[in-house]
Amino acid sequence: MSLVVQKFGGSSVADAESIKRVAQRISLYAKARHQVVVVVSAMGDTTDDLVDLAQQITDNPPPRELDMLLTSGERISMAVLSMALNDLGVQARAYTGSQAGLITDGDHGRAHIHSVTPGRIQEAVDEGHVAIVAGFQGVSHTSKDITTLGRGGSDTTAVALAAALEADVCEIYSDVDGVFTADPRVAPAARRVPVITSEEMLEMAANGSKILMARSVEYARRYGVPLHVRSSFSGRLGTIVSDDPDRMIPVDPDVTLRTADVAGRDSADPSKEIPMDLDLNAAGGLEAPLISGVAHDSSEGKITVVEVPDAPGKAALLFDVVASTGANIDMIVQNSSTVDDTVAISLTLPEADAPKALKAIEGAQEAIGYQEVRYNDQIGKLSIVGAGMRSHPGVSATLFRCLGEAGINIDMISTSEIRISVVTEQARLADAVRVVHNAFGLDAEQTEAVVYGGTGR
Repeated sequence: MSLVVQKFGGSSVADAESIKRVAQRISLYAKARHQVVVVVSAMGDTTDDLVDLAQQITDNPPPRELDMLLTSGERISMAVLSMALNDLGVQARAYTGSQAGLITDGDHGRAHIHSVTPGRIQEAVDEGHVAIVAGFQGVSHTSKDITTLGRGGSDTTAVALAAALEADVCEIYSDVDGVFTADPRVAPAARRVPVITSEEMLEMAANGSKILMARSVEYARRYGVPLHVRSSFSGRLGTIVSDDPDRMIPVDPDVTLRTADVAGRDSADPSKEIPMDLDLNAAGGLEAPLISGVAHDSSEGKITVVEVPDAPGKAALLFDVVASTGANIDMIVQNSSTVDDTVAISLTLPEADAPKALKAIEGAQEAIGYQEVRYNDQIGKLSIVGAGMRSHPGVSATLFRCLGEAGINIDMISTSEIRISVVTEQARLADAVRVVHNAFGLDAEQTEAVVYGGTGR
């Protein structure tokens, strides 16, 4: 018997029929005598609808009240999924984030987990119940107010609970069959990645891959939680994210998924049974490829501060000003000093953070001494990620050559040991993804990627 934490995204629980299908899948684990904890997102587009509702009321909803509103979506999901399981004869109990012991700081809208005290969840599974937890939310350890973890926060909820409960695996279910070499909606020839290290997955997530929230991957890496990314619409293998791939995912081999009941789109034969086969060697071996994937992000903007005095402390002051707004800076480029001893400093950051950062920079113009500040929201970032870069020369040359041959200009460049990122114009970003994906030999001969629910989450 294993303890398994499962997370189901919004597209997996989008309506009543989807919830019933998810309940059938969970029941297979419960009836095979696994201990099961389930984390759910809000149904479909509920969170977006609630944000729209708030904005119809006021242009500036108080963060505390907005969190109170947004957490209602996950509470609906947890309650109805619990009902569906009980209807199948599986005892289940629903819990809010605070009831599940998710303790956070007080930063509404993007709270960080302070601690996890899952006593009630452990008690439930010990008594043979499936525990259903509302994702994306917790309670502040200082104010005792409800908080949210930011978009995609249900992933982090699941991993945090898996770590606290010392679960054998954390399964992340969405509407695609695992992690792919690129977003299949942009690069239809993308291939499934059977095994990926947490380091590579963290780079992919941090640079635009939406299948996992970056904070959840970081948490899993820190606490050694193996992740299994798969689709709730099929019984296919998916992707294992782990730095110890020999640690097998603990699913009872007798558990099968009937396509007629759970994964109807997986086969034309409704009587066919799909074993939950987790043989890593059958999945393609463990040798790391040169490039694991191509990630992209069109949600960032670029701020350029022109004619900053080339003097000690001026750059520090600029970034202190930006940091005071809570903005998350991604890439930074500073050019060399000009004849008048000034430099231009460019930085990229999420578009949502840009207005506050721009206002703060403009307010500090006299102190910094710059001449002008510019903003461009029509940029896109492309990143290639792969542990194989460490030992293979020529990766940069291939990247820049294929983009140049396609007439795609590069504005900024940033690198790490296993990643190269470039900024280009947003209008050419999708073209750049497909060109780079092909140049590194990542295109599949036959279509592998299916986005069952239409969102990729």
